[in-house]
Amino acid sequence: MCGIAAIVSHQAVNQDLYDALTVLQHRGQDAAGIVTCEKGRFYLRKDNGLTRDVFNNAQMMKLRGNMGIAHVRYPTAGCTNSAEAQPFYVNSPFGLTLAHNGNLTNTEELKLALFVEDQRHINTDSDSEVLLNVFAHELQSLKKLDLSVDDVFQAVSAVHRRCRGAYAVVIMIAGVGILGFRDPNGIRPIVFGERKTDEGSDFMIASESVALDLLDFDLIRDLEPGEAVFIEENGGLHTKQCAETIDHCPCIFEYVYFARPDSIIDNISVYKARLRMGTKLAEKVLREWPDHDIDVVIPIPDTSRTAALQMATVLNVKFSEGFMKNRYIGRTFIMPGQKMREKSVKQKLNAIDLEFNGKNVLLVDDSVVRGTTSAQIIQMARDAGAKKVYFASAAPPVRYPNVYGIDMPAAHELIAHDRTEDEVCEAIGADKLFYQDLNDLIEAVRKGNPNIKHFDTSCFSKEYITGDIDDTYLDRVEALRNDNAQSQRNSENFIIEMQNCN
Repeated sequence: MCGIAAIVSHQAVNQDLYDALTVLQHRGQDAAGIVTCEKGRFYLRKDNGLTRDVFNNAQMMKLRGNMGIAHVRYPTAGCTNSAEAQPFYVNSPFGLTLAHNGNLTNTEELKLALFVEDQRHINTDSDSEVLLNVFAHELQSLKKLDLSVDDVFQAVSAVHRRCRGAYAVVIMIAGVGILGFRDPNGIRPIVFGERKTDEGSDFMIASESVALDLLDFDLIRDLEPGEAVFIEENGGLHTKQCAETIDHCPCIFEYVYFARPDSIIDNISVYKARLRMGTKLAEKVLREWPDHDIDVVIPIPDTSRTAALQMATVLNVKFSEGFMKNRYIGRTFIMPGQKMREKSVKQKLNAIDLEFNGKNVLLVDDSVVRGTTSAQIIQMARDAGAKKVYFASAAPPVRYPNVYGIDMPAAHELIAHDRTEDEVCEAIGADKLFYQDLNDLIEAVRKGNPNIKHFDTSCFSKEYITGDIDDTYLDRVEALRNDNAQSQRNSENFIIEMQNCN
């Protein structure tokens, strides 16, 4: 999962892009990058680390120009090599740079075609570089020196024909403008907005509406599946549907976990969707356990707080903040490597004994993925004096890999894979476990926009909307992306980078 942003303005965009990345930081903590353009020349800064660590004042001053794109990354393949930090750049045609959120599912096929047929070189393992080169080839095949808006949209149409999977993309063409587009299923989110100034209108594209809010851009709307928006360097804005067929199927996990609660995605308030998740889950508890003995509902901060508060209201029990969070530790779910995730849980949370001592507590989390974090937190509650510890997940059991940009690829790493709910309950050490029903989750989200007919629920249901995922594909992904493979690649990359430093 990553965060992207792009701005065409009447003033320098370096500070605005930096600020946008700070509010999209939750979408990726591995690397950050900004590239700007002035008089047809790109100025780039990217590296591993948080936004605040990657950029200093001297580097920011070098990012000159009134248009630019930006990216925060966490690696779905687990590779933390700084060479794969985005944005990516190719010099032909025109000069192109790209930032991408999502994951292509036919990367190997595209790599072969790019080498054999298009004669293009891919220098990293990133599917984002593949996507950039596909677009570059299609733009170059037009054999035009002066690009029209229709030429740009024609290249996007060709990308849709060749690429499969999830992609929300921004591309900057040197001296021409900025392009944003979304895959024909609209799996990953992307919005655009306008800010009126005395000089004219500025335009912005971003993963989430919260980035627009921060910079005083008014949200125009989400890009439709398969749609592209092109903003010329002079400020002209154009949109076009570039896919032959579309089937809107946004990722439901955005609403469960990834997106900020103050964002609006596909006309659905993330905050209200999470409130409805809490209502649905509380109603399930009352159906299955009407004479419950829950004394207090305690959220596992931060993502589950909205659902937990609503659960306490519906259950008519006390709500308390039983865990204090260290704000300087990143989100454990998106940290590469299980050992790092386990270590960070103890660094991140500390229990307030008074809220647990002698009580039957219901802990609420947004989801249970690998389960190790849940088990540690349940033990923390017991150590703080809880009599009984019940656990509720605002999401259904995560049983299958996600191949569209979320780092949970290895099935055997998922605690609910090949386990019943009772077995998961025992494995994490809870006295009772309540999972959200999938139909209830879908209903809770869809109520915000009834026009969306279905969602990507593949990690719960094993139904992959792109239709190209089978067990052979999943086995190959698991071999590449499990924690052991990630650890080995990261060690190799660390040695390479140390050699480069020397």
